[in-house]
Amino acid sequence: MEQPQQAVRQQPPQQSFDQAQPPLEHPKPKALTTRAFLLWGLGLTVLVVGLSLVAGSEVRLVGLLIFLPAIAASVGTVRQTEAASVWATAGAIASILRRPGYHLDDAITLVLTLLFATLAVFGARWRIARDTELLRLRSTAAVIQQHILHPLPELTSQVRVDGVFEPLQEDKLFGGDIYDIAATPYGTRVLIGDVQGKGLSAVGAAFAVLGGFREAAHREAKLTGLVDALETSVVRHNAYARRSGEPERFVTALVVSVDPLDQGTAQAVNCGHLPPFLVRGSHPPCQLGLGETGVPLGLASLVGEERSAAGFGFPPDSTLLLYTDGLSEARGADGAFYPLAERLAALVKAAGWAPGGRPPELARSLRDDVRAFTYPYQQDDLAILTLQRLSAPPTDSGKTE
Repeated sequence: MEQPQQAVRQQPPQQSFDQAQPPLEHPKPKALTTRAFLLWGLGLTVLVVGLSLVAGSEVRLVGLLIFLPAIAASVGTVRQTEAASVWATAGAIASILRRPGYHLDDAITLVLTLLFATLAVFGARWRIARDTELLRLRSTAAVIQQHILHPLPELTSQVRVDGVFEPLQEDKLFGGDIYDIAATPYGTRVLIGDVQGKGLSAVGAAFAVLGGFREAAHREAKLTGLVDALETSVVRHNAYARRSGEPERFVTALVVSVDPLDQGTAQAVNCGHLPPFLVRGSHPPCQLGLGETGVPLGLASLVGEERSAAGFGFPPDSTLLLYTDGLSEARGADGAFYPLAERLAALVKAAGWAPGGRPPELARSLRDDVRAFTYPYQQDDLAILTLQRLSAPPTDSGKTE
C-alpha cells in the first residue's frame, strides 16, 4: 500500500537534457561534397571521351555527358548542377567543332544537350526547395514533440530522473515515443510509452496519455488506479477517432512508482512495454521481469483482466533504466539487433561505477553506442530514461546539474 508523503520537487536553473534539437533556421538538404562532385564528374567525362575515341563515334557518345547534370540535379546543389550543365554543353560543342561541315546529328546533339541541361537546373532548384521545406517541417515537428514532454533532469525526494529523447525526423513528422514524471504525495511516478504508429493521428493518442497521467498521477493513490485512468483516456480518444474517421491506437506503456526512501522499493505496471533494467554499483545489470506483462493501453476490454502492480527492490544508489524499442530493436548494417544487455553491462563496467558515487551518463552513453551500432541511420524514435535512487532526500539548496 502506497503511503502519502510530501514530495520535494526541484528544477535546475538550466536544463541539461540532451534532446539534440535540430536547427530551425534555414536547414539545408544533404548534397554531394565538392570533392565527390569533381571526382565522379571527371571520371564520367574521361570514360565517355575515351570510349568515343576508341569507337570512332565521338559526337554520339559525347552526348552521354548529359548524365552529368541529370545526376547532379538528383543529389547535388544548384551550383553543381549548373557547373555540370555547362561542362556537358562545352563537351558537346568541342566535339562538334572537331568535325568540319554541317551534320544534322551534331545539331540534334547540341539542342538536346542544352534542353536537358536547362531542365536539370530547374529540377535541382525544385528538389532543393521541396527538401528544404520538408526539413523545416520535420525540425519544427521534432521541437514541438520535445516541448510537450517533461523537461529533464528532474529531482524529486526519491530519485533523480535524466535521459535522452531523439525523435526520428521522417515524412510522418511526429513519432510515438512519450514519457512523463510526476512528484506526487504517493511517490515519484514515471511513465514511458510508445504510441502505435506515427504521424499526426498518433499525436492525439500521445496527448491523451500524457494528459491523463498528469492529472491522475496526483489523484490516484494506487498505481493500478493510475493505469486504469490512462486506459480510460486512450479508450475515450479512440472513440473520438472513430467518429472523425481516424485510426484507433493502442499504447505500450510502463508506469513506475518509486516508494519513500526508507522503504527502498518501487512498483511498476507493465502494459505491453519493454521491461526495465536495474543497475547497481559493480553488480551486473539485470532485467526486471515484473511478472506477467499486461496488454497495451486501449486493449484492456479484449482480455477482461485487471492489471496488477509488481513490486521490486530499488535500493539507494541504484539506477533504473527505462527505454523504448528504438534502443532494444535497433539494427546494425548486418541486420543484427542491438545487444542491449551486453552493451549495457560493458558500458557500466567501463565507467567504473562505484557504489555510492554519481552514476555515469548512462543514457547518453547508450545513445552514442547505439548510434555507432546503427550508423549511418537512425531507424526509430529513441527515448531513454534513468532513475537514480537517492540515498538521502535532497536539501533545499541542492540542484541538479
